[in-house]
Formats: sequence, C-alpha cells, structure tokens
Amino acid sequence: MKYAEVIVDISSPNLDKTFTYAVPSSLEQEIMPGTPVMIPFGKSNRLKKGYVVGVSAAAGGKGFQIKEIDSVIKKGLAIEDEFMALAYKMKSRYGGLLKDSLRTVIPVKQTVNKNRAKPHTDAFPEITRLLQEFPEGTGEKCVLNDEQQAARDRICSDIDSGEAKKYLLHGVTGSGKTEIYIDVIRHVISKGKQVIVLIPEISLTYQTVRRFALCFGKNVAFSHSKLSKGERYLQSENAREGVINIMIGPRSALFTPFKNLGLIIIDEEHEASYKSETSPKYHAREVAIWRAEMCGASVIMGSATPSVESYEKAEKGEYELLTVKNRAGGAAAPKVYVTDMREELADGNRKPISRLLWEKIDDRLRKKEQIMLFVNRRGYAGFMSCRSCGFVPKCPHCDISLTLHNDGRLYCHYCGYNIPKPVVCPKCGSKYIAGFGTGTQKIETIIKESFPSARVLRMDADTTSGKGDYEKILGAFRREEADVLIGTQMIVKGHDFPKVTLVGIVAADLSLYMNDYRASERTYGLLAQAAGRAGRGKTPGEVIIQTYNPDNYCIEAAAAGSYEKFYRNEIVFRRLMNYPPSGNMCVIFIQSKTEEEGSRACEKLKYAIDSYGKKTGQRFEVIGPAPAGIKKLNDVYRNVIYVKDKDYMKLVGLKDGLEYFINSQNVSEAVIQFDFNPMSGY
Repeated sequence: MKYAEVIVDISSPNLDKTFTYAVPSSLEQEIMPGTPVMIPFGKSNRLKKGYVVGVSAAAGGKGFQIKEIDSVIKKGLAIEDEFMALAYKMKSRYGGLLKDSLRTVIPVKQTVNKNRAKPHTDAFPEITRLLQEFPEGTGEKCVLNDEQQAARDRICSDIDSGEAKKYLLHGVTGSGKTEIYIDVIRHVISKGKQVIVLIPEISLTYQTVRRFALCFGKNVAFSHSKLSKGERYLQSENAREGVINIMIGPRSALFTPFKNLGLIIIDEEHEASYKSETSPKYHAREVAIWRAEMCGASVIMGSATPSVESYEKAEKGEYELLTVKNRAGGAAAPKVYVTDMREELADGNRKPISRLLWEKIDDRLRKKEQIMLFVNRRGYAGFMSCRSCGFVPKCPHCDISLTLHNDGRLYCHYCGYNIPKPVVCPKCGSKYIAGFGTGTQKIETIIKESFPSARVLRMDADTTSGKGDYEKILGAFRREEADVLIGTQMIVKGHDFPKVTLVGIVAADLSLYMNDYRASERTYGLLAQAAGRAGRGKTPGEVIIQTYNPDNYCIEAAAAGSYEKFYRNEIVFRRLMNYPPSGNMCVIFIQSKTEEEGSRACEKLKYAIDSYGKKTGQRFEVIGPAPAGIKKLNDVYRNVIYVKDKDYMKLVGLKDGLEYFINSQNVSEAVIQFDFNPMSGY
C-alpha cells in the first residue's frame, strides 16, 4: 500500500503540518504530489479538501489509525488548484522544499481589519488626490504613433482571435513601450479579463504609479516592499473578489490570485531582480509563462536591452518579436562620444572626469540645462585593471575576470583558479595596475569644487536609506531644483527628465569585468539605459562614455546604439563557453558551520554527481568545488559546484538525483541549495 502526505490548508502559516493518509488501490495511478483530494478529517470524519505533497511506500508514523483518501478532485477552476500546480512545478524545476514554493505562491492568511488597512496607493499620498480628481481612469489617454500602433494592433488582434502568444517588445529607450502596455491593458480589461504588470521594484516610482493611476483609477493596485503582510493579504483578497483587475508590482505580484487572468506584462524583462535569491530560486519570466499557459493568457516582455535568452527565443520563433525603433514624440537619439581614459592618463589627466566631459558640463551649466553623471560602481571592488593599457587579468579556463581577495591573490569564482596579485601589468609592464573603483561621493566632491555655483544632488545607497528619500531626490531634480544629478544605476532606470541634455558615464568598464558570465550583457544594458536619459525633450542630447577599453564590442555597440551588434558578438561568446542560453548551468551552493563540514559535503556531492552520471550513462561538465565569491559570511562557510550541460532537463534530473542522495545519505551537516542559470555570480 502507498501512503500520501496531505496538507489540509495550503494558506495556513504552519505549512510544516501534514497528515498521513492511505492511498486506495483504485486511486494509485492518480495520486501524485500536487493532486487535490477529498479526505475524512477530524473525529467527525467530515470530508475536507487537501493537497498531496508527497507519496511513499511506508507510513510516516506509528500508533495511530491511518484513514484512506476518499476521492480525487478533478481539476476545476479554483485558483488554489492552479497555484498548487504552479508551486509543485517550481519545486520540481528549481529544487528545495514544496512548502517554500507554496509560501512563495500563496499568501499566508492574515488577520486584517479592512476598515483600518491603508489604501493601496498610500505609499504615494498624491495618488489618492489624483484618483479623486480623475475617478473609473479619465485623466490620461494614449496617442500612439505608427510604430506603437502597429505593435498594439498585432497583440490585440491575436487576443481577439483567441490566440495567447508570448511577445518580446524590443523598443529603444524613449520609444513609448508604456503607452503600448496601457492601450493593450485597456483592450484586455474591456473583455472582462484581468492583468498583471511586473516591473522592477526600483522602477515603482511616483512617475510610474501616477500614469497607471490616472489611466485606470481604482481598478489598479500597486504591490511594493513597504506593504505589511496584512496589507499584502488584503490586496490578494481584493484581487480574488474582483475589487481590482490590474496589479502592478515586482516579481511577487505574479502570484496575484486573479481568477480570469488574460495578460501578464514583464517590463524591463532583462532585469536581474526578476530572479529570486532565496529558495525557490525561480525566475519570474519563466514562471509567468507557466502561469499564462495554465490559464490561456498572453505574455508581453518589454525591454530596450532584452536578455540574451529572450532575444534568442525570439529569433527561434518561440516568442514573437515586435520592434519599435524610434523614440516617441519624434525626439532624436542622442549623439554618443567615447573617451579613451588611457589617453587621458598618458596626457597627464589622472582625474576620473575626462577633458571632453569637463567641457560639456561647463557648457550645459552655462545654458541652464540639466546633467546626469552615472557612476558605474557595480562590481568595482573586485577586479584589477591596468589604467595604462586596459588589461584585466582573466581566468584561462572560464574567460571571466579574476577577483582580488584579501590574501593578495586573484581568484576565479567559477573554478577556483588563482594567481598572485601582479605588481606590474603583465601586458605592458605599467605600475598603474590595481583594484579599481570610483565612488559617487568622490565625483560629487570634484564637481562641487570645480563648479561652486552648480546645484548638485547625489543618489546612491547612502542618500536613499530613509523612507521617501528616493522619490524626494528624483522629484527635486524633476522640478529643476538641481543642475547635476550624480548616481549609481538607480538613476538610469526609466526616468524621464526632458531638460537633461548631457549624460556622462564615468568608468563604463567597472561592471564589464564582474566575476560573472553575464557581465557584458549587464554592462551593455546599463550603458544603453544611461544613454537613453539624454535628449528626451525638445533639445538634442549628448552622451559621453568614459572607458579604458574603447574597442570592446560591448562599448562599441552601446556607443552605436545597436543591440543587434551587441547580441551577435555576445551569443558567439556564450556558444563557445557553453553558457546560457546555448548551454545551461546548475549551481550547487553549499553552506556550512565549519570549513571541514563544507569540505566533506563537497566531496560527497562530487562523488554523487559522478555516480549519477555513471548510473544514467550521462556526462556533465563539472567545475569545482571552489570557494564562493565571499568565502565566509556571518560565520558560515560557502562553497560552490558548477555543472553545465546543453540539456536543461538533464540538469533537473541530476538535481532530483542529488536531492534523493542528500536526503538518504548524511549530508545534512550542510545547507545545500540549487540555482539554475544564475543571474549573478556566487
């Protein structure tokens, strides 16, 4: 006889509690994890709905009577059934525990006083006033140009004909992708359907919220990190009951319990924040497509700089590619200059601002136009660079930059290869090779000292730590209370400042040499997004890219404003190195209390991988074990093993085999997690 572990209430805070039921022989073929069943429950044996979360050949406990499952519920339209299936697919695909997937997908029940709960727009107080001024969304209508209209008509025509497709909307910065979204949303909700719009948390600004609130009024709700658990649960109940029919927010908004979902939009689909960093390590883009397929909804993925994975799928015909090549409103693309900082150094300029950028800043200040200086800090602390020739030490096995550690050696975080820190540049012999980085505060000081009359704002992690700081700074710049805005990547994401005519990109190389195979993709995206902030109004814009590697294909493509040029070069690199999307990668992340425990777990896992390969007749490319990028964090030791293969499902099979090994053998002294095609280095 088989036995099933059943969860009675999947939205209960205590998901650890399961009940053991015997599986009648007549139901053995139908019972599997995720199956909804009716079970006799409690002393009265009242029939209650539950979900199977595990099946085994032996009962989990003794000394109590085991009841039988009464029947299997044939799949209906219940949103819980859909979410249970989604959670089980996430667990199967990404590993971890089913309860973790359930907690991700289904909001835990909360005690909420609906009369005291905040309105869904309360994080943006002015929105409440706007909704009263423009009530049902009468405040703003979209006027589309020919390119926008063509993309909108194609999507709406497919929806009208009953076709649920997946679209990649590739529109240059300023092309008006949001206007297309809004018009398509109007069409979808006019048919009685509901819509989820995913945007990165960093893009959930007053400007974005205002546009959607004016268009859709109280039909729209906004999910964000500042909501309490009770407020999140209330939003879910409002969605379930049909009080709202549009939900906008970061990746967690994907699990809004709409019963008649017709469209999912993923704006800035390339963003790394769509990948969860906690178990289950799911990618919202992939899960959104699964959910859309379950309920017959369409999916629109939009970006000025699409992920390499999505663009390849569009080329193969898995997604339909819709392209918008021109800026909305007729604004011209900015003129882009590339400054070689090696020449600046050779000519005696050791400051992080080139002479050309210096002249352009002075010119814009005299003309009373605004300036944005983007400091590309991401990953700056880790790699070494020669300021004379631009050389960066790389791993000969992985073609990834080496990372400088405190022990004075350079390490590859993919395979463990390491060398001593060079004293002079191995390529040109220059002494100007060192860990590299330029901070926003340093740039702010230089600008204020050089241009005392300039009004300067700085926007980074230090200046936005308080509640409302982010919008306060952007609002001041939008109202032209400052001439120069200096900041990290948070200033380049989707903001529209018509008076900005100059964008300076300081140290474009810094993210190019992160210890990550996606470094070029991230860099191109940041440069293209930053360049897109210039000249969005009536006055033409200019962009200056400062770099030590002007001949790098990523820099050249960004300067040319050509995503296709970048993609053609990048996909060759990915294919040569068997990186996604050409190959696939599973990261096994091992955390342990002691270094010895971590080493033992790594040895057991390496043995298990070899054994699984021999047993199944499969070969995998295994890299490591190696210390993670941060070897020790909060007294926890961290190690990684990378496994690569062309076939994604072979890696999922390996993950399943390793999970069985971990549970059956004693590897429990370490915490082991799986991550497929990671969006950031370990």
